[in-house]
Amino acid sequence: MKFKPVLLAALLVVPLTLAGCSAVASKTNTLSDERILSETSGVLGMSPSDLTLLERRTEGVNTYVTLKAKSGKTYACTVNGGNLLSFGMTNPPVCNAR
Repeated sequence: MKFKPVLLAALLVVPLTLAGCSAVASKTNTLSDERILSETSGVLGMSPSDLTLLERRTEGVNTYVTLKAKSGKTYACTVNGGNLLSFGMTNPPVCNAR
């Protein structure tokens, strides 16, 4: 019976801690537009100069971008990392045609 208060406290603290980490990641994002274009262009097999950044938003550890290629195609990409929690490193972006 003594474990119930501890379990309840843990269930309340863990989501708050995770929300705090997410806020830190969002506020310490260091990804410049140029870096986003450089990393996403490699995944798409294009030159950064072939892409235009239309929109970007950061939520937690992910940065979501919409790109337009010179060919007219539009891509939605997710870049994971680039913040204090990942020491500025990123995973390879994931891009899909829209």
